[in-house]
Amino acid sequence: MGIVEEAHNVKVLGSGDKFIILAHGFGTDQSVWKHFIPHLLDDYRVILYDNMGAGTTNPDYFDFERHSSLEGYAYDLLAILEELSVHSCIFVGHSVSAMIGAVASIARPDLFSKLIMVSASPRYLNDVNYYGGFEQEDLDQLFDAMSANYKAWCNGFAPLAVGGDMESVAVQALVVSRTIFQSDMRQILVHVTVPCHILQSKKDMAVPVVVSEYLHQNLGGISVVEVMATDGHLPQLSSPDIVIPVLLKHIQHDIVV
Repeated sequence: MGIVEEAHNVKVLGSGDKFIILAHGFGTDQSVWKHFIPHLLDDYRVILYDNMGAGTTNPDYFDFERHSSLEGYAYDLLAILEELSVHSCIFVGHSVSAMIGAVASIARPDLFSKLIMVSASPRYLNDVNYYGGFEQEDLDQLFDAMSANYKAWCNGFAPLAVGGDMESVAVQALVVSRTIFQSDMRQILVHVTVPCHILQSKKDMAVPVVVSEYLHQNLGGISVVEVMATDGHLPQLSSPDIVIPVLLKHIQHDIVV
C-alpha cells in the first residue's frame, strides 16, 4: 500500500471493468456508504477513501495549507487515482465531495465519465440573488459550537468515530469546516464539462432544493436533477431504500440529450 492509500484509508472492493469512487462529506467517513456498497460489488471495482481531517484519518498527514481550500482535497483525489492507476471512473460525491470531484474534473476531465452529486452545494452562504441556506451568523454559531465542545458537536451532527488526539483532531475539524462552509465554488461551475447527475433530498437542513436547480443551470456540461422523497443531508444513511435505486439508475444510465 502506497503512502496516499495509507493516508486516506483507501479500500478497493468488488470486481468488474469499471471503477466507481465513493466519496463522503463533512463530519462522516467512508462508512456513510455502507448500505450502498453491497449493491455494486458484483459489477464494479469500488474505491472508498477518507478525506483528510475525517476522524478516521491520521492527523499527522493533515496539511493546514493544502487543506485550507477544496483544491487541496481535489489534488488528494487525483493522487489516489494516479496511485491506483485509474484511467476512468464514475465519481459519486456526497456533500462537499461533490464539489471536490467537480474541481478534480476540471483539472482532469479524462478521468471522470460522470459525476454523481448527492446533497451538493457550491456555496452555503446566502448572497445577492442566491439562496444557500445560511447567514454568516449561522456559520459563526456553528464554528463557536465546534470550538467549545468538538466531541459533543460531532455527536449531534453526524455519526463520526473520532480517533487520535482529540485536541489535534478538533483543530483540524474546525479548519475543515471553515474551508467548506465559507467556500464559494460558483465561479468554477461553468468549467465543469463532465456530465453531472444532481441528486437532492426534498428537505435538507444544509442544502435547500433550489441549490440543485442552481447547479443544473450553471454547470458547463450536460446535467440532470432528481429530487428524492427523502429528508436530511445524509439520505444514503437515513433512507437507503429510496436512495439506492436512484443511485443505481444514475450510475447505469447516461443523460439523454
